[in-house]
Amino acid sequence: MLISLLQSITSPMFGSFEREEFKKFLRMGLSLTFILGSYWTLRTLKNALFCDLAGAAFQPVAKTVSIVSLVIFLIGYTQLLDRFSRDRVFYMLSYAYMFGALIFGLLLLHPSFGQASRDVICARTGFAFWATQLLAYAWFVFVESYGSLIVALFWAIASDTTLPESAKKGFSLVVAVGQIGGIFLPSGINGLPQRLGYQTSALSVMLCAVSIFASIYFLRNFFKKTPSNLMVSFHGKNEQEEEAEQEPGFFEGFRLLITHRYLLGIFFVVAMPDLLIAIFDFHFQLMASDLYSGVELAAYMGRYGSVVNLVALTCLLLGVGNITRLLGVRTALMLIPLIFAGAILGFITLNSLNFLFILMVGSKAMNYALSGPAIKQLYIPTTHDTRFKAQAWIETFGSRGSKEAGAVFNIGLTPLQKSLGAVAGRARHIMYSAYLGFALIFIWIFVAATLGKRYKTAIDDKKVVC
Repeated sequence: MLISLLQSITSPMFGSFEREEFKKFLRMGLSLTFILGSYWTLRTLKNALFCDLAGAAFQPVAKTVSIVSLVIFLIGYTQLLDRFSRDRVFYMLSYAYMFGALIFGLLLLHPSFGQASRDVICARTGFAFWATQLLAYAWFVFVESYGSLIVALFWAIASDTTLPESAKKGFSLVVAVGQIGGIFLPSGINGLPQRLGYQTSALSVMLCAVSIFASIYFLRNFFKKTPSNLMVSFHGKNEQEEEAEQEPGFFEGFRLLITHRYLLGIFFVVAMPDLLIAIFDFHFQLMASDLYSGVELAAYMGRYGSVVNLVALTCLLLGVGNITRLLGVRTALMLIPLIFAGAILGFITLNSLNFLFILMVGSKAMNYALSGPAIKQLYIPTTHDTRFKAQAWIETFGSRGSKEAGAVFNIGLTPLQKSLGAVAGRARHIMYSAYLGFALIFIWIFVAATLGKRYKTAIDDKKVVC
C-alpha cells in the first residue's frame, strides 16, 4: 500500500516504475541517504575543524596534501577491486572509515586538540603546534578520501546494476532520496554540540560513524532483496574486445582514463563545476571564519550543508530530473555550464556572506540535482573495469584535482592583497576568477555536447565506448 502510494506521488517527478524496480531504487536511495548524510556532516565539519586546528589560511595547502595522499588510497582501492567483489570492497572500506571517525572523535576530546579561538591557534608552540597541525591535515585527508572513494564506489555499483532506460528515471530518484540524509544529518549532528553546551565537535564526528554503519546495512539490504533480473548491467556487442585490452594493475584506472577521449570528457565535466565552486568556496570560507569560530562555525557550516541538500531535493521534486529523462543526457550536461555562467556574474557583482551562502547553495544544488544523475549515466556504456576503476580516478582527480587547481588559483589572493590592499586585492582576485571561469565555460559547453552525443550513439548501437 505504501509503495503504491509513493509510486503515484513520485510518478510526475521521476516517471513510472514497475513495483520491484521502484523498490530497488528506494533501497539504493536509503543507502545513499546515510552515505551523503555522513559525508556532508564530515565535509562541513572538515572545514570548521581544520580552521580551528590549523587556521583558514592553510586550506589551499591542505588540499594539495590531500590530492597527493589520494594517489596512495587509489592504489589500495584498485588492489581491493582486483581481489574482492564490489560489495565486499564497499563494506571493507566503510568499516575502515567508521572506525576512523570514532578515533578522530576520541582525539578531539583531548585538551590539546580541542577547537579554539584564533588567538589560541596563533599561541600554539612546540608539541601542541605540531600535534594539532598533524591532526588537522590527517582529518582533511580522511574526509576527502571518504568522499572520493565511497561515493564513487556507490555509483559504480549503481551503474553496474542498472540498464540505461531504467537509469534515466531511477538515478534521479536515488539522488532525491539520498538528499534526505544530506538535509537532516549535517545540521542535526553538527549543531548538537552547541545545543548541548560542548566545546568541541567530538560527538558529531563519532555520530558520523553510526551513519556510515547505517549505509552498510542498507546496501546489504539492497543486494539481498533486489531480484536478480533487476541487477543486470549494460553489455555491448564489442565488450569482450574492449575487456581483452584491459589488464589488472595499480594504475589500470588511470591508464583507461588517459587513453580514451570519452573518459577524458567525463573528467572535464566532473572537474569544471568543482573548480569554480572551489574558488567561490574559498571566499565563502574566509568570510564565514571571520564571523564564526569553534562549534559556532561547525553549526553554521552544518546548516549550510543541510540547505544545499534541501534545495537539491526541492529541484528534483519540482521535476528537474525530467530534463534528463525527457530531453536527454546531452541537454542536461549542456545546461550546467550555462547555470555556472550566471553564478559567475553574481560572484563578481555582489559581495557579502549571505550572497555567497546563496551562491554556494544554488551552484552545488543544481550540480547535484541535474548534473550528477546525468554524469553517472555516462558510465553505463562502459566495461566493468571502467565503471569501477576509471570512475574512481575520475571522481578523485576530476573532483579533488579541480579543487586543488582552484586552491592553487586561490593562493594568488594573498600576494594580491599584500600589493593592492585587502579590499582591492580581493576585488582583483574575483575579476581574474571571472576571466578564468568564462574561458572554461566556453570549452565546457562543447565537451558536454560531444559527450552527450557519444553516449546516445553507444546506447542506440548497443556498444560499449571503452
